Amino acid sequence: MMDDKDLNEYHSIGKPIPWSNKYTYVTGTRHEEHGTRTYDVNGARLPSVTTILGATKNQQFLKDWKAKVGEAEADRIKNLSSKRGTSMHKFLEHYVQGTGYDDLTELGQTAKAMAQKVIDVGLTPVETIYGSEVTLYYPGLYAGSTDLVCVHNEMDTIVDFKQANRPKREDWIDDYKMQIAAYAMAHDYVHKSNIEQGIIMVCTPDLYYQEFTVSGADLRSWKHKFLKRLDMYHELKFDEKEAVDIDLPQLEKEMKNER
Repeated sequence: MMDDKDLNEYHSIGKPIPWSNKYTYVTGTRHEEHGTRTYDVNGARLPSVTTILGATKNQQFLKDWKAKVGEAEADRIKNLSSKRGTSMHKFLEHYVQGTGYDDLTELGQTAKAMAQKVIDVGLTPVETIYGSEVTLYYPGLYAGSTDLVCVHNEMDTIVDFKQANRPKREDWIDDYKMQIAAYAMAHDYVHKSNIEQGIIMVCTPDLYYQEFTVSGADLRSWKHKFLKRLDMYHELKFDEKEAVDIDLPQLEKEMKNER
C-alpha cells in the first residue's frame, strides 16, 4: 500500500480525469484453458477477440523467430514481456481509477516509468472516461476486454495499451487494429453508440512512445478484416453440425448503417 506522500507523488504525473456513467457495462468472467481464452457474458460463453486472432494468423514469423533465438530464449522474452505488460497495465488501471498502487521490484519500476510515459503523452487529450477494463461483447460471436473507453479530443474512443520490446512498424500491428475494431463494433452494437476512433498506445522499456489511430474509412476497413478472421475461426473450430452461422453480408450491412 502507498502512503499519502507516495499517492500524491503518483497522482502528480497526470491530472485526474472525470468519469461519466453514460454507458452501463456488464462484467464478464474470463476463462483460460489450453491456450484458449473465453468470456462468460449474459449466460453465453464466447471466444475472446485475441483467441480468434491468434488462431487465424500466419504463424510463420513467430516460428522463424523462435528458430533464430531458440525455444528457451523465446520463452524467456515472452514471459518477461507478459509480466512487464501486465504490470504496466496495472499502473495505468489504478491511475485511471484514481487509486494508489506501487511495485518496488525492478520490473515494477520499469513498468511504472512506462505507464507514466503513456499518461504524460497519451492520456493528456482524454477529457472523459466511460469505463476502464471494460468487457465488450458481440452477442453470440465474441467478447473481450478493452483498457479504456473515453472521450479523446472530443471523439468517443476505445484505447488499448500495449508494451513492446522495441518500436513497432505499422505493418506489424494488423492484429492490434483488428482487435480495436472488433471492440468498437461490439460497443456500437450493444450500447447503440458511435465509437469514432480506436487508439493503440505503445511504450517500450526505454520509454519510446508510439500512438496508432484508426478512424473513419480505415476503422470500417479493419472491422471488415476482423469479420473475415472471425468467419475463418469458426470454420477452423467447428464441424458443420456445430458451426455458428455468421451472416457476413448482414453484419456488413449493419456496419454501413453506422456511418
